[in-house]
Amino acid sequence: MLLVQVCLPPGATLADALHLLDVSPEEADAGFGLVSVAPGVHVLRVTEQAAAKLDRDLCQVFSDPPIEPTT
Repeated sequence: MLLVQVCLPPGATLADALHLLDVSPEEADAGFGLVSVAPGVHVLRVTEQAAAKLDRDLCQVFSDPPIEPTT
């Protein structure tokens, strides 16, 4: 999955983000949800296929590598 950063109004929900981006609920990680990272800026996780069809004027796409402790 990939991280998508999108600007949304206060009180926006995951459903609002999916509607704006034209992404189906099956293409998003509902467990991750919609995370506010700054005022008006949110991130969500979507499949690589969903990310490939996104309008890049509406959002930015970032990798989401796993973070694991070192031994």
